[in-house]
Amino acid sequence: MSAEALAVNLRRMQESDLPAVMQIELRAYPWPWSVGNFRDCLRAGYSMWVLESASDIIGYAVVSVQAGEAHLLNICIDPACQSRGLGRRLLRDVRRAAQERGAERIFLEVRPSNIHAVRLYQDEGFNEIGRRPRYYPAANNGREDGLVMAMELLD
Repeated sequence: MSAEALAVNLRRMQESDLPAVMQIELRAYPWPWSVGNFRDCLRAGYSMWVLESASDIIGYAVVSVQAGEAHLLNICIDPACQSRGLGRRLLRDVRRAAQERGAERIFLEVRPSNIHAVRLYQDEGFNEIGRRPRYYPAANNGREDGLVMAMELLD
């Protein structure tokens, strides 16, 4: 079922959403954020969103918007709901929300090994602008570079 066919609702994340968000985060990532990371972002006033279907949280995003720039810090769709266009829908909604808050460009980091995410970002207009060497933890106590990607949000 595609994102268009699935009834979904985007709303601001609340602290009461954190248990559900953490369940998804733990299923989706080998090196997940902590509940403290999410709580700190909420308290700092970051733009935080949840995507719901039938009142169940199925995705979320965390964006910092300051001085005309947005930084997509975390975006995730529940692994059980992936490959339905929901990540694309959430990314577009987040991009629109960043524009409404005055952002003229948006940045993100992504693992080069996350091929599906890299393709999605490229399809949506992001360009690779650099690399952060050894940015992410990797298997066997290794490190993986982070691709730095950006997109202009001007009309």
